Amino acid sequence: MQLSRQPERHRVHWGVVQEIAELETDAAVLSYLRGPDVPLLNLTLSQALAETAGKFPDRDGLVVCHEQVRLTWSELDREVTRVARGLAGLGLRPGDRAGIWASNCLEWVLLQYAAPRAGVVLVNVNPAYRSHELRYVLAKSRIRALFLREKDSRADYREILAESRNGDRLPLDHIVWLGTGSWQAMIDGGTDFPKNAAAPDDAVNIQYTSGTTGSPKGAMLTHRNLLNNGMGMGRGMKMTEKDRICAPVPLYHCFGSVIGSMVSVTSGAALILPCAQFDALATLEAVHRERATALYGVPAMYIAEMEHPEFARYDLTSLRTGVMAGSPCPIEIMRRVVERMHMPEITIVYGQTESSPGITMSRADDPLELRVTTVGTALPNTEIQIVDPKTHRRLPIGEQGELCTRGYLVMKGYDDDPQSTAEAIDSEGWLHTGDLAAMRPDGYFSFKGRAKETIIRGGENIYPREVEDFLHTHPKIADVYVVGLPDAKLGETVLAWIKLYNGQEATVEEIRDFCRGKIAYFKIPQFIRFVDEFPMTVSKKVQKFLMREQEICERGLEEVARQATA
Repeated sequence: MQLSRQPERHRVHWGVVQEIAELETDAAVLSYLRGPDVPLLNLTLSQALAETAGKFPDRDGLVVCHEQVRLTWSELDREVTRVARGLAGLGLRPGDRAGIWASNCLEWVLLQYAAPRAGVVLVNVNPAYRSHELRYVLAKSRIRALFLREKDSRADYREILAESRNGDRLPLDHIVWLGTGSWQAMIDGGTDFPKNAAAPDDAVNIQYTSGTTGSPKGAMLTHRNLLNNGMGMGRGMKMTEKDRICAPVPLYHCFGSVIGSMVSVTSGAALILPCAQFDALATLEAVHRERATALYGVPAMYIAEMEHPEFARYDLTSLRTGVMAGSPCPIEIMRRVVERMHMPEITIVYGQTESSPGITMSRADDPLELRVTTVGTALPNTEIQIVDPKTHRRLPIGEQGELCTRGYLVMKGYDDDPQSTAEAIDSEGWLHTGDLAAMRPDGYFSFKGRAKETIIRGGENIYPREVEDFLHTHPKIADVYVVGLPDAKLGETVLAWIKLYNGQEATVEEIRDFCRGKIAYFKIPQFIRFVDEFPMTVSKKVQKFLMREQEICERGLEEVARQATA
């Protein structure tokens, strides 16, 4: 088959022309897109920091509001060197692994740059992990040094760590307690580290998948992965050294450590951390006080900020852009953020940990309709195709299938797991995301949800995202999530968990009446539960499997669920 250039109506512009290559099969245009080719950075994280510090030495580089810390880029660069020497003083050598098990703090960012300066691979450990999960990650990733706090409002980490070790030997040689003399002792014991201890294609960071469907897998991400992904997303937001990014998202997650830190270091924009763990009021205060020009968050965070009783007290007019990502972004929520939070150039990013994370992104100057109805178009230097999940054949434009991506952004692989790596990345280098999407003629993508979340009711395929987006148009509904429940007759039925706006009341029948005549009868939720909150991970991703498990238990559907699974 011969590749031919896409007609003019199918081109997408993002600084340079994006070309949609098409394969001619019975006159059908197939779903393939490559983002614009731009020069890739060939640097390590350490080198990128040094370059930015050289360009903007006296501009704010990092502001940690809850710790009253403010560092210019040159000050941040100097502190990073001290920490890198401290790592070398512990006996860590290039290729060794160090883990950070903490909420957002100054030391987190210092370690993010200091580890690569010393050639050490940083392992992000989810603060929500408890003894069983922690032990798994410590053993799997062979962490030699672990950085953590003794306790916070969420947990006693010293106790959890002790339980995870359980008398058995782990490859853990050093424990450094943040906020104590232990950290300072490490700094004081610093020694020289090797020059040029890392190369751009070396793994620099291991981020664990959520593990909601089995043991977590450690995605190995390289300097090239992270820096170029950050640079691409920064371009999409028109970031410069004059911008100030307020990031209440967790650093252990790629939203904070890449869309936050990497966008910051590749553009020179200041990174503002308003709180250790997400707090709506602290975030509003930080935007107001620091005159942030960009704000990040998952939909639930923006909802919490707009619903806060003191929302009107804060001046958010400094905001220009930002990112809504991490979970599907309801169209109505996006519209409210644009209007109420003064963010005319807010963007959507879609991706996953294994892709560093960004795959697609809307642009700051895209029409609002594109930003509220799609997840954007291909990031620079990124290939995307939509394929049939079973045959892996490329589908025509407009048809729904699995989104796959290829390019610099694809992870090096899963740590010490070649089988899972081969299952995720095929022989041609395509990362199979497991997500359902459709490509439009203009090169933008509509996200349809996870393939495994598809509800099959009496032979009808129902995509939760579609029902969720519709229910978000109800004036009383603040947030909603849809899952499938096992049903002896139909296979599955539709369940909706609904959170109403403060002070609002609604009945199950009222919600169903709202649906009738507007969506297909089989998509109307058979079961509705009104809730005040949803089960979430630390990064505010809704855990739908917990909703399903609770409903199965409370409705006595265990036997039906076993039959449906078989």
